[in-house]
Amino acid sequence: MNKLALFDLDHTLLPLDSDYEWGQFLVRTGAVEPKAFKRANDDFFAQYQAGTLDPVEYLEFALGTLARFTRPQLDAMHCQFMLEVIEPSILPAARALLQQHADSGDLVVIITATNRFVTAPIAAALGVEHLIAAMPEEDAHGNLTGKLLGIPTSGAGKVTHTHAWLEKIGKPLAAFESSHFYSDSHNDIPLLSVVTHPVATNPDATLATHATNFGWPSLYLFND
Repeated sequence: MNKLALFDLDHTLLPLDSDYEWGQFLVRTGAVEPKAFKRANDDFFAQYQAGTLDPVEYLEFALGTLARFTRPQLDAMHCQFMLEVIEPSILPAARALLQQHADSGDLVVIITATNRFVTAPIAAALGVEHLIAAMPEEDAHGNLTGKLLGIPTSGAGKVTHTHAWLEKIGKPLAAFESSHFYSDSHNDIPLLSVVTHPVATNPDATLATHATNFGWPSLYLFND
């Protein structure tokens, strides 16, 4: 595999934010105290959109919520979440883009700021084997402790995690003939800036302006 294709997940391959929707799902199913949790979930999402989110603070909130449940409870809840929220939101355009890179023999990877518990089943549903995501700590029984392993996979952290993952598989970024990264978010400008082919995908306003200024192509997957 001489070409690399990196994909953000939320609002890039999915027309929603899986992290936020997971929180909404917990509220809707009565798994958490609705008013306080929804308020916090909404506040963190607004901070993310504004580019002011403290990723460690948010992940402590998200992973702390997961730690309230046993792993069997979480897995059952996630199956319901996939059926009700995620699978109906996986659109043909996203599958086609992933398939295009797979058919070309590219190394396809999803890299997301959302934690691995939420995103691993989504990556599998999209047919993507390789996932780089925020890693929750687990105890000896597979239950989540509420702690984050390592640094967040957001902002400049995506660059750090990408380089670390590629070094682990023995193929640094510079060894690829070309590298694509598809993202919707201005938060991902650091990683978009180090690949050979950055693609502003369903871009937010800040990223759309940046892409225009730097001559990056824009792609709109979810337009009718």
